[in-house]
Amino acid sequence: MLRRRPLSVLLALAAVAGGGALYAQLESGERGILPLDSSNTLEMGGIKVDVGGKTADEARYNGWRIAQREGFKALWAKTHSRPISEAPTLPDSTLDQLVSSIIVESEQIGPTRYIATLGVLFDRSRAGELLGVAGQVSRSAPMLLIPITVTSGAATSVEQRNAWQRAWAEFRTSQSPVDYVRVSGMGMDPLLVNAAQTGRPGRGMWRNILDYYGAADVLVAEVQLRRVYPGGPATGTFTGYFGPDRRPLGSFTLTAQNSAAVPEMMTRGVQQMDALFGRWQAAGQLSPDPSLIVPEPPVIEEPVEEVEEAPKPVQQAPASFIQVYVTSPYSPVGWLRSIPGVLEVREFGNAILSVRYRGSPAQLSAALNARGWRTDTTGTVFRITGYGPTQQPAAPTPQPQAPQPQPPQQPAPQPALPATNTVQPAPGGAAD
Repeated sequence: MLRRRPLSVLLALAAVAGGGALYAQLESGERGILPLDSSNTLEMGGIKVDVGGKTADEARYNGWRIAQREGFKALWAKTHSRPISEAPTLPDSTLDQLVSSIIVESEQIGPTRYIATLGVLFDRSRAGELLGVAGQVSRSAPMLLIPITVTSGAATSVEQRNAWQRAWAEFRTSQSPVDYVRVSGMGMDPLLVNAAQTGRPGRGMWRNILDYYGAADVLVAEVQLRRVYPGGPATGTFTGYFGPDRRPLGSFTLTAQNSAAVPEMMTRGVQQMDALFGRWQAAGQLSPDPSLIVPEPPVIEEPVEEVEEAPKPVQQAPASFIQVYVTSPYSPVGWLRSIPGVLEVREFGNAILSVRYRGSPAQLSAALNARGWRTDTTGTVFRITGYGPTQQPAAPTPQPQAPQPQPPQQPAPQPALPATNTVQPAPGGAAD
């Protein structure tokens, strides 16, 4: 599965790498292997045939027929975890409708003999019911797969085409419990997914990479390839890692007789590595790291503008005509027209009026009484009998009040007499 989403942050990373180095990595034509889409097929490989025939074509046709029969039985036994001897035998006419294609892993064709290792692809929709796998397979969260090949002290991922990357690209993941996100090696893949990045545990860059490829976590499949001599026997040590911290999951070793057998060794390594990842997935140990989840941006609450509601219109009472009989010597027409709610006053002689009023007769009577008119609304007859109050209220009779004690009067102060200049005679002498 190959999923990508545009990410502007990673585009800026390309500019940091430098113009010359960037051009050298992105313009190389020795890289790029597209993964096979196996979502609609079921595969069984590694079927060895050795048959003969009258001609080379007949021998090859017979070999493919045998591959179909043995492939279905092997796939049924693998699906149900039962011995292959219990698998049902289907006729060739039915198998021809179930088989989607034949994969030639290796073959040797003679005039009357055919020796090959074949793989058979069955159509999932047709063969699923017979195999009991019509439903969806329970799978893990999307895992970004990074294949790394270490040979001669150099680690390579998808910068150049290699047998390890090709084996993962040709691996059919329809029955795998792990949901792999495989990269092709084209575009920006060499800059983002490489051996150096797998040794960086920083979560910031990993969040951007996983978000770019639409994955939840990362799986690293590494193989250390050692050769006895160029073109001779080779030994591969395969190790699986999980997460940005490279938590080891397990390792195993495979051998190849010569360089021509290395691709086959890589294919077997992919199958065993997938089984290794599947066991950890079944044990619930491949849960995505929460620190790799891209945090949601904070929600900024916008101020709510208070909208003033428009005042509701005041519902006015309907207007109606009120017939008024006037027995007063004074005409109330002018006063009636000044009352709020009176729309029209019609005179029919001097004693009958028709008043178009927005209200009830009681309200009209109260408005006239407030202006000094006397009215009578007995029954349904409305009369204006006069102007002014009918009787003045009697003034209350003053009650005699008890005499209040008066405070004692103080005598008025007497005015002081003016002083006189009196000369007293000096003793023994006469006055001047």
